[in-house]
Amino acid sequence: MYRPEIKVIDCTVRDGGLMNKWQFDDKFVRAVYHALTEAGVDYMEIGYLSSESAFSRAEVGPWKFCAEEDLLRIIGDTEKKIKFSAMADIGRIEYDDIRPKSESVLDMVRVACYVHQVDKAIALAHHCQDKGYETTINLMAVSTVGPRDLDEALDDLAKSRVPVIYLVDSYGAFYSEDIDVLARKYMERLPGKTIGIHAHNNQQLAFANTISSIICGINYLDATLYGMGRGAGNCPSELLISFLKNPKFNVRPLIKVIEEEILPWREKIDWGYFIPYMVGGVMNQHPRAAMAHMESASKDKVLEFYDQSTSVVG
Repeated sequence: MYRPEIKVIDCTVRDGGLMNKWQFDDKFVRAVYHALTEAGVDYMEIGYLSSESAFSRAEVGPWKFCAEEDLLRIIGDTEKKIKFSAMADIGRIEYDDIRPKSESVLDMVRVACYVHQVDKAIALAHHCQDKGYETTINLMAVSTVGPRDLDEALDDLAKSRVPVIYLVDSYGAFYSEDIDVLARKYMERLPGKTIGIHAHNNQQLAFANTISSIICGINYLDATLYGMGRGAGNCPSELLISFLKNPKFNVRPLIKVIEEEILPWREKIDWGYFIPYMVGGVMNQHPRAAMAHMESASKDKVLEFYDQSTSVVG
């Protein structure tokens, strides 16, 4: 449980923003920033890097873009003692939109991609490295990828300069034994690289699967406050910090910000364990259908959703 190599990345604003189009005000983001800093968390993933041409600011909040002026406004007059990361999706950011690290308070760019986009992800990550950033590649939805395609993707990643590669359970479909097998595969095929885990909670296994990954030697750990994130959400940061017996961590600031800032969002949006998200996890399906059901007037008709998803009649 105590390994100095372990880094915790809190993704509350970035992943939680998928539930409200990143419409967090400065008070919320600033409170999360200060709480994570006081708690000793290593990175705050504060949002996405996206091109203004790809999204409209009338529809999404500022944390879909992570403009420098917005980041500086959150930091204010305080000394930044936590690293900032932002995620970049293939096809939604132009190279020229990424300023040099010397001109930004961002520290790390995490490139998210599917298996068929690995070559583009490597190129984007190398571009960010050349501009001075730390980088990771987060290989998404691997629960839907066949062994041969995954092996080929990992072999390509092994040849890259990207130092951190993430195992991502996008659909919350994995069990602990899946994590064990995949963690070994990633480590064997990615010698010399650090492996990360990003788990979703469709089957209430995000925390358990993160623990399994730690036991296997995975050292970059994603989590969110109160599990706030897309659909079923993620491994809860407060649980993870409590589990890691590292004296640098302090869970109390996380509990405080959950009470003051996260719980009020509970009254507005639904994330976490709900039957539609459970069905998606068991069926290894993208959560978009479950999210649409949860946003409809029929969200409590869970049997209807189950029957539609499994094509069961009667």
